[in-house]
Amino acid sequence: MTPSSSYLDSSAWNELFRKMLKIRLAESRVAEIYPTDKIQSPVHLSLGQEAIAAGVCHALRPDDHIYGTYRGHGIFIAKGGDLKKAFAELYAKNTGCCRGKGGSMHYVAPEVGLMGCSAIVASTIPVAVGDAFAAKYLGLDRVTVAFFGDGAVGEGVFFESLNFAALKQVPVIFVLENNNYAVHSCVKERHKVTELYKFGEGLGIKGIRTDGFDVANVYANMREAVQTVRGGGSPMVLEFMTHRWAEHVGPGADHNEKYRDRALLNLAIERDSIQMAKNTMKRGLGFSDDDFLRIENELKAEIDEAVGFAEKSPIPDKKELYEGLFKERI
Repeated sequence: MTPSSSYLDSSAWNELFRKMLKIRLAESRVAEIYPTDKIQSPVHLSLGQEAIAAGVCHALRPDDHIYGTYRGHGIFIAKGGDLKKAFAELYAKNTGCCRGKGGSMHYVAPEVGLMGCSAIVASTIPVAVGDAFAAKYLGLDRVTVAFFGDGAVGEGVFFESLNFAALKQVPVIFVLENNNYAVHSCVKERHKVTELYKFGEGLGIKGIRTDGFDVANVYANMREAVQTVRGGGSPMVLEFMTHRWAEHVGPGADHNEKYRDRALLNLAIERDSIQMAKNTMKRGLGFSDDDFLRIENELKAEIDEAVGFAEKSPIPDKKELYEGLFKERI
């Protein structure tokens, strides 16, 4: 698949850039706050991976559904989730997207199509397939997307989900964010075949591997996949190659540890998706440094407001402890 990104006009580039920068600035603020213990859950940051969330979600309609992993801040923001609710959830406040009960790893925003994130590796993949099957059964013109990392490919439910999706031809796209590490284990230590998108080929699911740093490339490939799947075509696997800048969990850096290759980080920083977008927007669309500074200041103000909202919000009352739980009727 070699789609063109020439249809990205100035407005589209502006929106993509804003989404990526909003993710970067919001997660950078999370990293700043985290050592104060105001944030009441572990955090898994997607710094360096912003282009995938932004490009994929830009190709979707508001009514399309997405499912994510514990590294879900980026897709929450890119799909249009309320930033105030995002930070309030981190603070375990009653105004959070899960009323303070889910934390960083369980973001949800059904009002914009984010149906849930989960801390259990690969657990949302079959749920996304079930969602897509329901859409087909009900005759809904909707696409469902399952986001997951390379570590999830080692789970049996991944193959089971691919098989069912292919068998029933459901409108689902599997978005594989390959950052090369499942916690501390690199792909080549886990798989003989390291081109992970090929795992679906034997089950009848087409896939591609492509650049996850170039947001225009992400969007173009996702746009074509959405058109194919929404038009009744087979499910697809899109493997986007990327690199996380921070440690697996937490705001720190771990590239000096033996399991990580600092040279890969240096290459990732050289191909920073946000800087590449800036260069394109300056060169071809007439954006200036003042334009970028204005956008950054606007986003920082929005983040400041969201953090202030979280800090002032109330914690859940004790009486709410059992609300929202399944209760068997006897």
